[in-house]
Amino acid sequence: MLSSQSAQVVRTTLPAVEASLGSITELFYRHMFEERPELLRGLFNRANQANGAQREALAGAVAAFATALVEHPDERPDAVLGRIANKHASLGITADQYTLVARHLLGAVAEVLGDAVTPAVAAAWDEVYWLMANALIAMEARLYAQAQVEDGAVWRTMEITERHEESLDTVSIVLRRTDGAPTEPFVPGQYVSVQAGFPDGAYQIRQYSLSTAPGRKTWRITVKRERSIDGRVPEGEVSSWLHAHARPGDTLKVSLPFGDLLLPEGGSPLLLASAGIGVTPMLAMLEHLATVSPDRPVTVVHADRSPVHHAHRLELSELVGRLPNASLHVWYEDTDHPDAVGDHVNKGWADITRLAPAPGTTAFLCGPLSFMKAVRTDLLAHGLSPRDIHYEVFGPDLWLSK
Repeated sequence: MLSSQSAQVVRTTLPAVEASLGSITELFYRHMFEERPELLRGLFNRANQANGAQREALAGAVAAFATALVEHPDERPDAVLGRIANKHASLGITADQYTLVARHLLGAVAEVLGDAVTPAVAAAWDEVYWLMANALIAMEARLYAQAQVEDGAVWRTMEITERHEESLDTVSIVLRRTDGAPTEPFVPGQYVSVQAGFPDGAYQIRQYSLSTAPGRKTWRITVKRERSIDGRVPEGEVSSWLHAHARPGDTLKVSLPFGDLLLPEGGSPLLLASAGIGVTPMLAMLEHLATVSPDRPVTVVHADRSPVHHAHRLELSELVGRLPNASLHVWYEDTDHPDAVGDHVNKGWADITRLAPAPGTTAFLCGPLSFMKAVRTDLLAHGLSPRDIHYEVFGPDLWLSK
């Protein structure tokens, strides 16, 4: 898909661009927010800008896309972009915003690399950017069409009907449409974006998995309060706000559901592996399976600090119990709690080396990046194909940048 003349230029300059991507993305965001400060206050995650996670994720995506273009010149690496397109759709990103990004991103490349950016180099990387941007624009247009909305028109006002404390640091929030109509359909494993407003006039957006199966008149999200760690990691801005302020009768701005962590059809074996709040999409999948495919073989793995930190602990066990060919394996770092009992409970870090997956198993992972990478490594060692291992991350996708 990349022209032959540009492919040679990109192949030659890719090492220099990759080495400078940290500086390029830092400069890109700084200049864009100087021109459009409302984007930082109302679209981009301020915490991820402050800690550099968003810059790292962008650098990883650009490097992976460019590398795929030169290594597989006859293919457009759309697989790299699917997760980004779904995230963008949940934020209501529109095609016109890509022109703003192009101006500042390519400008940052020229500023950082200086005289090395000849007209030929600038033209080649402009081609890379627009191949990536146009692929995303097309994907996002399809997502909006599937949702039967105009591009970017994903936001709804929803009312909180219930709130439940699910563990020491998590609450679940049940939402319904304010007009009483059924909630829009979704696929188990998808998420919604939620807006929160702050006294400084800014609002921030975060994504939360839908933690029950489709087919109800309500949606449920489960929110873990991200607490500060020794002052080095700031409190979660939106999660803290929802814990403090979200009450039944209140309304929230919520997006339509998006996400590409989707169960395959059929009766092939599944492995669902989660840690911490990563259990939420697995709950929706399990409830859905109990309704439509209860005999499907399912291995469920979950890791947590302790039973009191394990959100939806009893619900997870009940859902697995509704599936006759399912097994549950839980690991707790602390097993001194009286609820840390049962043949399915293990002590320490999750270790799936003894859980040999059946041939043809499809695996879904959700949790901290270190957990997912360790599980994926073990699954590959057991012979699972990389194409059959899928994952979801909350926040910037740093998998490609690590």
